Amino acid sequence: MSKKWYPVINTETCTECGACVAKCSHGVYETGTNTPKVIYAEGCVDGCRGCQNLCPSHSIDYVGDTGQNSSCGCSCSCV
Repeated sequence: MSKKWYPVINTETCTECGACVAKCSHGVYETGTNTPKVIYAEGCVDGCRGCQNLCPSHSIDYVGDTGQNSSCGCSCSCV
């Protein structure tokens, strides 16, 4: 898990579809809502782009993103 890689939601473009909340199995987002709120940044797997890949409004970026596309190695099928 990572403290240097975690999602940041652009609340101006987010449509609150809930895809990111439903996708993440690492406890990064608050559950029970479609409004994405990062509550456990340390749970995000370094390099995982699972929620970003599902976001229809392209409203998710990551702290620590260097622009390189890499597989995170977890079982979440993120890339």
